[in-house]
Amino acid sequence: MTASYDSYDSYERTDAAGNPDAQAAKDEGRTMSEPSAPGAADGAGTPERELLPTATGAETFAVVRSLLRGHRALAVGAVTVLVVGTGIGLLTAPLLGLIVDLVVDRKGAAALTLPMALLLAVAVARGVATAVGKSLVARLGETLLADLRERFIARALRLPLERVEKAGSGDLTSRVTGDVTLIAKAVRQALPEFAGAFLTIVLTLVGLAVLDWRFLLAVLAAVPVHFLTVRWYIPRAARIYAAHRVATGALQHQLLDSVGGVRTVRAFRLNDRHARQLEQRSGEAVDLAARGMRLVSGFFSRLNVAEFIGMTSILVAGFWLVDNGSVSIGTATAAALYFHGLFNPINAALFLIDDAQSAGASLARMVGVSNLPTEREPERGDSPVDGSVKVSGLGHAYVDGHPVLADVNLEVRAGERVALVGASGAGKTTLAKLIAGVHEPASGSISLGGVDTRELGLAGVRQAVTLISQEVHVFAGPLAQDLRLARPEATDDELRAALAHVGALEWVDALPEGLATVVGEGGHRLTVTQAQHLALARLVLTDSPIAILDEATADAGSAGARVLETAALRALEGRTGLMVAHRLPQAAAADRVVVLDEGRVVETGTHDELVAAGGRYAELWSAWSASRREPAVPA
Repeated sequence: MTASYDSYDSYERTDAAGNPDAQAAKDEGRTMSEPSAPGAADGAGTPERELLPTATGAETFAVVRSLLRGHRALAVGAVTVLVVGTGIGLLTAPLLGLIVDLVVDRKGAAALTLPMALLLAVAVARGVATAVGKSLVARLGETLLADLRERFIARALRLPLERVEKAGSGDLTSRVTGDVTLIAKAVRQALPEFAGAFLTIVLTLVGLAVLDWRFLLAVLAAVPVHFLTVRWYIPRAARIYAAHRVATGALQHQLLDSVGGVRTVRAFRLNDRHARQLEQRSGEAVDLAARGMRLVSGFFSRLNVAEFIGMTSILVAGFWLVDNGSVSIGTATAAALYFHGLFNPINAALFLIDDAQSAGASLARMVGVSNLPTEREPERGDSPVDGSVKVSGLGHAYVDGHPVLADVNLEVRAGERVALVGASGAGKTTLAKLIAGVHEPASGSISLGGVDTRELGLAGVRQAVTLISQEVHVFAGPLAQDLRLARPEATDDELRAALAHVGALEWVDALPEGLATVVGEGGHRLTVTQAQHLALARLVLTDSPIAILDEATADAGSAGARVLETAALRALEGRTGLMVAHRLPQAAAADRVVVLDEGRVVETGTHDELVAAGGRYAELWSAWSASRREPAVPA
């Protein structure tokens, strides 16, 4: 069973004393744009985000080529139909030239009947072939995009959460949303247009050479301007569009932090700082977009110069060739029409470089993720013999020089329920994540069931450990399918038994269609308590010997939290349980309490032992009890 890891970037929690635990500003799930401490100067202690990789041009081309190999027939068919349609369309200019010659020679109206009929046939045939060809090109593009999207998603879903957190949530989400949208737009609109324009340019040049090779030379006078324009435009556009995509990702990341963590922002009075960051990152994105628009304006002004030079050359060459009797007026007319017919294809092809640069930057970002190597798994050796956990000399830091955990030692017996307790930023969640394999420790070792996690590998760790966090995602679809994520082969009776075990069967049976009720996006809306009930039922269905509950009852409210605490204890039956305790009564019900303070284990023992000892846990318990005491009524 693969463990379920639920993402949570920024939210406000309260510790045992009722103080806000700003996850984004503390150690647990630190976001890359938050200060290291409330009140820090802007930018102080803020580490640079390690963005996910972007593929090189060669790597991107290699991926596209490999995708094309699987669809050779469709690619050949699309190109063939487009070539035929473009070739038919090129017959228009010679036919018009023939009509001009017939008029000049005064052949009469009867002589124009056949050329006019051929013009009509050419127009119809070209329209049909072009429509079919562009349809095939679009289908090919959509097929390749679907293959690439599946490859990207398959890899993105297997990225270590630590790697995603270092890059910032906005980087990955902008690739999944904005980049995919840009590529899809290019595939549906730009790719068919570009393919048609490119073939038109090539075959028109061939047609000019057939009319008279000197017409081709005249047209080539405009090529240096086109070449220099593209050479001037491409490197500048590539830099601007790539930078704009990164700026957009940074802006999206900042929006996720500021909006998703609004309570934390308010709690630490970071409103102005976040507003400045949003303004700064918005300004950067807008400035880059404006630079792109100015670049496009300069691009088209240069293309207008090329059109003037080319048409002037064609007209001069035509006048000279007609004057010396080398060609007829009709042939010169056909040549001029050929070049005039190149205006739109050339402008379209070069203009589509604008879309191609943007789509290319997005494609490189997608390929960069899809090409990431998979985690290297060690050769299978011993499997965990039980659910015991042993942590030795564990140390970890999200930012160099700022350790979150230091020399943590902890042993948990198989079947034991241990509560991790501590004030905000003590390192509770970080320790839970390290044991669950979400992060790799900077130092020390972790053993599960007597086997080092480095020998188990990530897959082995996730099979041994199930992590349930504060935020649980409810997947769109029937509730039964949501539960079967934990055990695909589970029967309806087994699902109902799991729900009953955690006390959720009553409200599930009360749903409109019971287990068949569609939940999640667009379906029946579940409460926070019900969503956590589902997560605990999934835990019951798994066969993992170790379960970690990372404040899984924190968002449910007092009444809901009590219900979920009972459900959590029942879900942990028969397995080792580590609970990051938000409510101290949950810690009091555990077999043992481990107290962390500033990244170190400072106390361990049962609830009664620690209260009697009068140490850090006793202070937390006293603060918790005082916060729940009814205020005295004045006489």
